[in-house]
Amino acid sequence: MLNSMTGFARVCREIDGISYAVEIKTVNNRYFKPSIKLPDVATFLEPDIEKILRQNIYRGAANYQLRYKNVSGEPMFDIDSAALNSYVEKLNAVKCSNSAQCRINLADLLLLPGVVRPQEPENEKAQTVRKAVLEVTAQAVEQLKKMRAQEGQSLADDLKQQCDRITGLLGDIKSRSKVVIGEYQERLASRVKDLLASARLELDSATLAREVALFADRSDISEEIIRLSSHIEQFLANCQSDEYAGRKLDFIAQEMLREANTIASKASDAKICSDVVDIKTCIERIKEQVQNVE
Repeated sequence: MLNSMTGFARVCREIDGISYAVEIKTVNNRYFKPSIKLPDVATFLEPDIEKILRQNIYRGAANYQLRYKNVSGEPMFDIDSAALNSYVEKLNAVKCSNSAQCRINLADLLLLPGVVRPQEPENEKAQTVRKAVLEVTAQAVEQLKKMRAQEGQSLADDLKQQCDRITGLLGDIKSRSKVVIGEYQERLASRVKDLLASARLELDSATLAREVALFADRSDISEEIIRLSSHIEQFLANCQSDEYAGRKLDFIAQEMLREANTIASKASDAKICSDVVDIKTCIERIKEQVQNVE
């Protein structure tokens, strides 16, 4: 069955006094395009997270975000004492050389680059964080896949409805095409007879038959109808059998549109042209929906 490229999942869990919140949003894209945002304490997990996303998302832009909070109240940063002392020494040197009266504010010093750094987890703690983050990520991915599958089912239903509509219109066109040649022969014979009546000439039946045969050959759309019907069968088969059919369905839809354009250019009947307009409308709807298929 089809999967949609759009979806959203959010999973929150508290493990060992740490709150983890994972959000994954996916939108349409021609290729797989990951965007991963992690807190500093978990940046080392980016390759693992991208691997999980690649294994479960074939196509689409995936925006992943992890929020990390220590609910126990322990600090999640370190103060670089060496950097802080270096800043203080330099500021004291500037104050002494200028004989200026000033006070050094500790809060302002903490804002200077390199003084406050994210806390780097120890090996044991890093493994704990890794296990928890990957576990929550896996749950979010499964939730995302379910949503994409549900939306994919809705897309498949709409695509089938459009294909059924096209099939019905093709049946009308096929029936109408059998009548068009006979009507053309009658119109041509009547028109020529009217033009030759004043000259008291008779219409050569062989000439009329030759003109009708030429018209029938120019306006023959049977091959295009067969090919378009075949494309619809392939399209529906791929909707049922291929989980990642987006690109293939897009290509088939383009071929469907090409056959419809050929029918329109060869048909010399207002009713057939009207049906082709409806077919092309359905195909445009299909092409639009296919852009959402993974």
